[in-house]
Amino acid sequence: MKRLIQSTAVMAAAFMAVALPAHAQNAGQIASVRSGHSCSGCNLFQGDFGGLEARGLNLSGSRLRQADLSLSVMNRTRFSNTDMRDVEAYGAVFSSSNFAGADLTNASFVGAYLEGSSFAGAKLSGTNFSGAQLARASGLTQSQLSRACGDEATTLPRGLRIPAC
Repeated sequence: MKRLIQSTAVMAAAFMAVALPAHAQNAGQIASVRSGHSCSGCNLFQGDFGGLEARGLNLSGSRLRQADLSLSVMNRTRFSNTDMRDVEAYGAVFSSSNFAGADLTNASFVGAYLEGSSFAGAKLSGTNFSGAQLARASGLTQSQLSRACGDEATTLPRGLRIPAC
């Protein structure tokens, strides 16, 4: 009987661990950023920042995975070492922003303005830069861009190329 109780307790604990979201978004932190405040290291998972106009935010080390940044204007924002996997940033403006060390895997920057932004050490696997303006971006390497994609409207720093999506 003791073994049955122990087994049941272990199974219940395992079920609860699976049933509860491990990294749910933090609504308060999302609201703070939507109000124009920095939030370094915050959990902004699936946050809606579409159309946000903010400048000079510090979102370094935050979790922005699956967030919507479409049509936002976030110039001089620090996204360094940020989890930005699967982000949607259609038509967004990120002039002189810092994406160094950020994970941009499968993110979409279609039509985004990224002039003057830094991408040193950023992960760009599957990142869509179709129509994006990157001619004055820094820290980009051919190795990074070979893992991303773009189109004939994508502008890149001289000497670099990007595969078609």
